[in-house]
Amino acid sequence: MAATVLNSKMAVAMSVFVVRAFVRLREMLATNRRLAAKINELEKRMDGTDETLVDLFQAIKQLRTINRSPRRKIGFQLPAAK
Repeated sequence: MAATVLNSKMAVAMSVFVVRAFVRLREMLATNRRLAAKINELEKRMDGTDETLVDLFQAIKQLRTINRSPRRKIGFQLPAAK
């Protein structure tokens, strides 16, 4: 981490920020895994005759996979040439 190399308040703050980001990411992944497991469990228990629930499960699965936003590039960006 930056705080181990640099000795400044900004380096310490950035190190804390990075650790918090990874903790939040881990929590989000755990939540998504639990949600996926519960949906799969409900799907297994379902009779299969109710088409509305089948459509609902398919829509939820699609929403889980589509939730990827484009990433913003990190670093210095040159101004666009005119």
